[in-house]
Amino acid sequence: MTQLIAIAGSPALNSKSTEFLQKALARAEAQGLTGNLFSVRDIPAHDLVYGAGENNPHLKKIIDQLERATGVIIATPIYKAAYSGALKTLLDLLPHKALAGKVVLPIATGSSDKHLLAIDYALKPVLFALGATQVLNGIYIADYQVERDSLGQLNLDKEIALRFDEQVDTLAHEARLIRNQVLFLDRSLA
Repeated sequence: MTQLIAIAGSPALNSKSTEFLQKALARAEAQGLTGNLFSVRDIPAHDLVYGAGENNPHLKKIIDQLERATGVIIATPIYKAAYSGALKTLLDLLPHKALAGKVVLPIATGSSDKHLLAIDYALKPVLFALGATQVLNGIYIADYQVERDSLGQLNLDKEIALRFDEQVDTLAHEARLIRNQVLFLDRSLA
C-alpha cells in the first residue's frame, strides 16, 4: 500500500490550509493510498523552539511515518510573503534527508496573489534541501478563490478546484510509481 504523510504547517486552530490539506488527503485516499495527518500543533511549542530532537515522541512519530511514505503533502498559510515559522521550525528538526525518495505536493493559502511565488522561492528550496526526489508544482489558493458555504465547508472556484484535483491526482500517481520501484528493487535484490 502506498503511504502518504500530510503535514499541516499552520499554528492556528482553524486554518484554511489545514482544511485543504484534509481535502487533498481524502482525495488521495479515495484512490487507494493510505495516509496520516500531522500538525505543527501536535508538537509542544517548547519542543519546536528548543529542538527536543529525535527522541521527542511527537517528532519521532512524524519521522517514522516519513520513512515509510512515498508521498508527502505539506500545507501552510503564507504570512508576510513566506510560509509559517512553525512549519520552518518543524522542517529544521527533521533529519537531513528526511524527504529522500519522496514526491512532495506543497499547498499554500494566502490573502492575495501577491504571495503566489512564496511556494517557489521560500518553501521548495527547503524541501529539496531535505532530499525530496520531486516537488510538484504547488497549489496556491488566494482568499478570493474560496467561499464558505452555508454548511461551513470551503469551496474552491472552478479554476483552482481543477488545478487542485489535478495536482493531488499527480501526487497519488507519482507516489504509487515510487512505491512500485521500491517493491521491484526489493524483489530484485531478494
